Amino acid sequence: MELVRGLHNLQPRHRGCALTIGNFDGVHLGHQAMLDTLGLAAQRLGVPPLLLTFEPHPLEALRPEQAPTRITPLRDKLAALAETPLQRVVVARFGAALAGMSAEAFVDELLIGRLGVRHLLIGDDFRFGRARRGDYAMLAEASRRHGFELDRLETLATEDGERISSTRVRAALAAGDLGEAEDLLGRPYTLSGRVVRGDAIGRRLGFRTANIAFRANQRPALGGIFTVSVEGVADRPLPGVANVGTRPAVGGKRHLLEVHLLDWQGRLYGCHLQVRFLQRLREEWHFDSLDALSAQIGRDVDQARALFNDNPLSDPTPRTAT
Repeated sequence: MELVRGLHNLQPRHRGCALTIGNFDGVHLGHQAMLDTLGLAAQRLGVPPLLLTFEPHPLEALRPEQAPTRITPLRDKLAALAETPLQRVVVARFGAALAGMSAEAFVDELLIGRLGVRHLLIGDDFRFGRARRGDYAMLAEASRRHGFELDRLETLATEDGERISSTRVRAALAAGDLGEAEDLLGRPYTLSGRVVRGDAIGRRLGFRTANIAFRANQRPALGGIFTVSVEGVADRPLPGVANVGTRPAVGGKRHLLEVHLLDWQGRLYGCHLQVRFLQRLREEWHFDSLDALSAQIGRDVDQARALFNDNPLSDPTPRTAT
């Protein structure tokens, strides 16, 4: 899968595609069904299937306080998209220029002029352009004028009749229901990132942690204390305990993923870890002292050890607990 970072990097060779547009946060089963449909159209027309997505999320850029939580940071989203029929992903930086682009310019200059769209597949709630003025009716008129195919895909639903959406995935993660999230995503919930230097508080508490930071204005979709399996350290997944939150006990402000590996010692700075979430142990709490925090972490670690003893990572059919 080819990645094009920024509209300024589009080249003449990128013209001609079967296109869909959206944030695709989570790349859940509904997104995957849409990309499968796009792939079939692309194959029929002999053009590459392409996704145009945005970074940051428009609300993160325009109104951060109203932005939804993130299911997948960009790197994780791209990894999930690489498992679909997509041959190309264009990540457009969402800023003042794109926010101010009229719906007409979005179609004429970007979709036609830069991307040469041959087939456009959109979701049933797609809006675009300044003030979200563009809609399906505008695209239908443009398809007649420019001669590209236009299709609209209804939202996929689960067996209970509820639509699969990023909103549902966020709700499941916020509730700690990792089984529901896995059912909607079609895969276990995982976050990845490079280990950065922290403030060494974990070491002072007696529990070393690997720290992975989230970008500014991005809030993770889940929070609390979890059992996890971690890849990227050894030749096999390692058991651990993770905290996702702001660390209120030490006056933290920015969201952070902290991972304590059980019975493992070594330097992790610079390592790229894949952290699979297995079970939520509790919510993130405030503690009046570091001693109280350290004692609770000890209880969390003991509980995690007991759970891994009952269901070791070597089990060939591990199940995500809820």
